[in-house]
Amino acid sequence: MAVTKASDGEPAEELVPVGVKLGSTRTVIVYPDGDERVAVESMTCLTTYRDVLVDEQRRLYGEDAATEYPDESQFMIRNGLPVDAESTDLASTFFSELLAGNGIPRNSAVVYAIPAIDNEAGLRHFERVVEESPIGRGPVRSYPESLCGALPVFEERLDAIDEVFATVNLGGTIFEACAYRYGEQLAQWSTSSITGNRVDRRIANYVEAETQGRVNIDATTAREYKEGHADFESYEPFTDVVQQPGGGSHEFTVECSVMDAVDEYVDQAVEAITTGFLVDLERAYPDIYDRALDRPIVLTGGMACIPGLANVFATRLGQALQHDITLTHAERPDLAAAQGAYEIAARLIEVE
Repeated sequence: MAVTKASDGEPAEELVPVGVKLGSTRTVIVYPDGDERVAVESMTCLTTYRDVLVDEQRRLYGEDAATEYPDESQFMIRNGLPVDAESTDLASTFFSELLAGNGIPRNSAVVYAIPAIDNEAGLRHFERVVEESPIGRGPVRSYPESLCGALPVFEERLDAIDEVFATVNLGGTIFEACAYRYGEQLAQWSTSSITGNRVDRRIANYVEAETQGRVNIDATTAREYKEGHADFESYEPFTDVVQQPGGGSHEFTVECSVMDAVDEYVDQAVEAITTGFLVDLERAYPDIYDRALDRPIVLTGGMACIPGLANVFATRLGQALQHDITLTHAERPDLAAAQGAYEIAARLIEVE
């Protein structure tokens, strides 16, 4: 492992690799702890509350904030990047709190997996978050999220740089597709109209309709339903209990709201791929188009974690294209981008 240069008579310290996916819904950080790799996961949200004992403002972040203050927590990143100065301040605070709370090594080479979005202002905001971060005393780089997320699929992680393949990122706030030719990104295509967050809102609406208006759930609960119960292979209806505004509780069963929402999501994703991304790819790079369809397409992002979704997606996409399609993904698609970023960070340490 490479080392940093010593300064002021201090001994040199070993650099450690750190991979980061600072996401709109979830943030993942991968770093080494002894011989193991640790993945820190947190919802990308922050809230403040007043400590009544000492009459001071306190901060909560991550799952604690989303669960305890679901209506007040601020998700400061949209479509993968902060949108203004205020959200940048919040993102910087959140990231620093998350790093400090988990002891992420400061003496590190850091690679950030970021969406390939043509948004100069957003990228400048993101750069400030990176600059204000306490980690990254060694090399600091950013690479496309879709490339980082594809690396864990390959047996030798960085072999992806020497391949031609297509990726589809099924994220919380962005749906993104692109092709790679030896590490070069081609025909990048994205939309914010087909997202995991929209699925959550649709689930909440469908639950309300399914219960004839007797049950209203928030987006956090809808997301928990999706992550805990959506399953194309063996879905089963489930029951839950909500507290009534006037007191008491109401038990109800969710029959089809979750699967109806994710099923519609797959149909929308197939349409977007066939009428958007693949049309652009074939027009601009016909040879790459043919090669990409003949190889497994890599899925990344949290929606790819739903059991059976990849198979259903492949079947419907193949039917639409009248072509046999294979989709693949890492064991944990929601962690894959940070894991791939970690691999690149480790390589940077070796070569610098």
